[in-house]
Amino acid sequence: MLNMDLIKELDSYRLDNKITQQALAEQLGVSFVTVNRWFNNKTKPSKIQQFQIEKFLKGKTGSKKKI
Repeated sequence: MLNMDLIKELDSYRLDNKITQQALAEQLGVSFVTVNRWFNNKTKPSKIQQFQIEKFLKGKTGSKKKI
């Protein structure tokens, strides 16, 4: 999955579940600033962060699609 698609999916998850960027950051184990920079296209997740986001979303959405 491309970084931008992954960030869009993460933001959709956040909005659908009515959680703040701070709460999402805590769930992912990163800082608020990191999440905020992803959503504002200032930085992109590293490969390790990308893997963890994919794992997080798969677990939360029960998605069966291949990432």
